[in-house]
Amino acid sequence: MQDNPLKGILLMNVAMFLLAGMDGISKTLAADYAVPQILSVRFLIFCLFALAIARPRSLRAAFRSKHPYLQIARSLIITIEVGVFILAFRYLPLADTHAIAGIAPLLVTALAVPFLGEKVGMRRWTAIGIGFLGLLIIVRPGIGVFNPAALIALAGAVLWSVYQILVRKVSDDDAATSLLYMAVIGAVVMTALAPFFWKPPDTTGWLLLLSLGVVGSLGHYILILAFRAAPASTLQPFHYIVLLWATAIGYWVFGDLPDAWTILGAAIIAGSGLYAFYRERQRGTRP
Repeated sequence: MQDNPLKGILLMNVAMFLLAGMDGISKTLAADYAVPQILSVRFLIFCLFALAIARPRSLRAAFRSKHPYLQIARSLIITIEVGVFILAFRYLPLADTHAIAGIAPLLVTALAVPFLGEKVGMRRWTAIGIGFLGLLIIVRPGIGVFNPAALIALAGAVLWSVYQILVRKVSDDDAATSLLYMAVIGAVVMTALAPFFWKPPDTTGWLLLLSLGVVGSLGHYILILAFRAAPASTLQPFHYIVLLWATAIGYWVFGDLPDAWTILGAAIIAGSGLYAFYRERQRGTRP
């Protein structure tokens, strides 16, 4: 398939808007419903989506993996990670949560050394250190404005980083296989837990729960289309556009705006992440 960078970038922006919208719906639901209940509906809808993607093949073939145990571990981690972030949304504004989550790409770079055997040069280690400085500016530990809920978002960022490392470890599996493992395991785990936390939703609650599953699945599907249209190296920097969408949705729906320190910290993290990505790309293009 011929690359179409402009199409890929446009699709990437749409996907980031939908995923930020999904987080906005999650934050709304988290005020009234338990995380397992929210995720049970979300993963069931996502499971239907994944089954539709895998439909051209038999389910047995779609589940065939070279790394079944890693696939199961990866799927459990992403299920927990999504739940942790929904919990963070209950206590933090969307923009603040996404600003903290922005440290994840730098964590992936650091974790790739012990787990993937990759080499990281001094410039990228410096970028990681500066990124953590940005994180400290946002979290401000030891200062009166420190919100302990920031640690929930940080835990989510760590889980997301570990998940991405495992994605690289199972990258020789078919994409549909990875998608199906994640959807089915997430649906099974959360559906098993949901009855212990279930609160009968009203009409608005059902509409939000169903919208969450549809918007999330559509966002992930458009993200796949974006990576089909353009190389990952072209699209990776546009991941940070989710910060702008999250800020806009957070202000429009919840009346939340990040303070100046959070904006500064987010800018430092995003800048460090983009620089580390740039250095990795430069290293990858060398003969």
